[in-house]
This record gives sequence, C-alpha cells and structure tokens, in this order.
Amino acid sequence: MYKDAILRFRDQWFLSTPPPFQIQTSGSTGKPKTIEISKEQMEASASMTGQALGLTNSDNALVCLNTQYIAGKMMLARAFTIGMTAYILPPVANPFKNITKSLSISFTAMVPYQMKTTLEESPDKIGVLNQMKAILLGGAPVGHQLEESLQNIEAPVYSTYGMTETVSHIALRRLNSRNASPVYTVLPGISIGLDERSCLTIKGPVTRDETIITNDIVKLIPPGQFIWTGRIDNIINSGGVKIQIEELESSISGIFNTLGYTNRFMVTGIPDNCFGTSVVLLIEGIFAEDQKSRLYHELIQTVSKYEVPKKIFLIPEFSETATGKIDRIATTGLIFTQTPA
Repeated sequence: MYKDAILRFRDQWFLSTPPPFQIQTSGSTGKPKTIEISKEQMEASASMTGQALGLTNSDNALVCLNTQYIAGKMMLARAFTIGMTAYILPPVANPFKNITKSLSISFTAMVPYQMKTTLEESPDKIGVLNQMKAILLGGAPVGHQLEESLQNIEAPVYSTYGMTETVSHIALRRLNSRNASPVYTVLPGISIGLDERSCLTIKGPVTRDETIITNDIVKLIPPGQFIWTGRIDNIINSGGVKIQIEELESSISGIFNTLGYTNRFMVTGIPDNCFGTSVVLLIEGIFAEDQKSRLYHELIQTVSKYEVPKKIFLIPEFSETATGKIDRIATTGLIFTQTPA
C-alpha cells in the first residue's frame, strides 16, 4: 500500500498537465483538512531547498517520511525536480538501521524521533550521517537532549519551519556545530512580515504569491530572518499573566535533560476557579514520586512562580496524530480520566 501511494504520486507528477495534488494536513494544531497544491508550487519549493543546501542531480536522497503528508511528498518532489536518486523506505523509527556508506546518501529529512532513535540504536551510523550535505528535522520540537546529541554529527543538521499551506518548510535554522543558532533564515524567494498580532506572514511562489497569515508569534531580524516564539493560540492566561506554552516547554525540556528524564511531556491549561486557567504538566508513562519532587525543585529554581505547574498528570500514553505528533487537544482530554500525580 505504501509503495502504491508513491507510484500514484510519481505517475501524477509526470503527467503533461497534472491536476492539483490533494494533500492532507497533519491535524496537530486543529482538525485535519485536505488542501490543493499544484506541481508548480512543489517545484518552486524544491528548487528553493536545492539552492539553499547546494543539492544537485549527482546527489542521493533518502526518503523515510510518510509520503501521505506534505513532508514526505516533498522529498519525492525534490528528487524529481533536482534530479537526485531517491532511496525510499517506509517511515520506520530507525531508517538508518540497514543503511551503509556505500549508498552515499547526501540528503534526508526526518522527524526528531527518528533521529533520536537512530542515534540511540545505531551510533555506528554516525559515519553515514557525517557524509551528508544536509539533514532536515521537522514536524515536532527538537528537545535539549537531542540537540546535545546532534553536536556529535559533523554534517549540517537543520530545524525546519513550515506547514502544509507553505508546501513544507520556508525557513531553516542550524542545530549543530559553531553555526547553531535560534534564528531561522528564509529560503530564497520567500518574503516575510508581521501582522498586527506580531504573527508571521509568508508570501512567495510556494503560496502562489498570496500572503499566508500564520498564528506563529515571531521576532523579525531583517533581512529574511526570525526567531520563533510560539503559537498565539498556545498562550495560557492564568490570573492575568500570559504564559507562552512553547517557551515554558523549552524550559522544562532543559530541566528534563539535566535530570536525565526521557518521558514525553506537554504543558496545557485547565479551568481554575481562582485563576481562570491554571498551568498543568502532562507526563507520559511512569514517573516516580522522587522524580516529581526533583522536578518541582528545579522548576521553582528555573521558571517564574506563575509558570510552575499547579498539577502534574501522569498519562499512560499520549494521543498522537497520523504523523506521530502529540495531539494536544486529544491528550488534554485524557486529563479528566486521570488523578493528578
């Protein structure tokens, strides 16, 4: 079935006048929907990425993302547009398990979980990763622990910013080496700006030169650069104090890394009679009482008193979207079936 979907995409791509591609959004920040994207938009995106990363028709690409969604489809589109040879694998947790240097992979894109699993299960594959021109990580935040592990990779590793509506990424930021930076740099041909909410706007060939207004709060650093702060719809107003979920999660990720905790977690807000909404922390899996005590101690030392979660809920297993991202809405709903830890 996976192979059939790839062949259908290939056959449609090489039609003389292909109809728009029907692409489903991941549903990580809302209800999944299907949108139409033209071959011309995909070619524009692929060419921008090729130009930014120096990819040529002599390079080999490893396609290991789910090709039902835009990130996987665009790996195929980049191979077709640039003329790269594509080695295609199902979207498994450790795509490099059986990859050897003899394949000379130049370029790939993965979700952070795939990179984490590869480094943990197959540390001997560092040499394969090091021969690459670029490795893209997207679809989920890159935690502090993984970012530290990436420093062992010599090849450039980039975090991507983008969405289905922008035909995958429109900006990259370096995650490893001395060039690591919190700043995203847009691809050639992309124009960005801010709306009245300080949210990012995007325009370029990938958007048919129409302006897309996002819900992502950013700080612009001209020309063509920005720092991503978080989503405007991920702000918790607790007693009049506005707390950006992504910033708090980044701080907690650093604490987890320091304490050696590997559980997945997320921050959300729940109704509170006193504060209107209170900050709570959801932790997946087993989490002992002494771990919770050490966590609270570090939280009090690290974040403001308004950001310290009022409750911690232990969730046996988080809900996920079809692309493996945490489904925040569904996972928040699991709170009401649990007792606070």
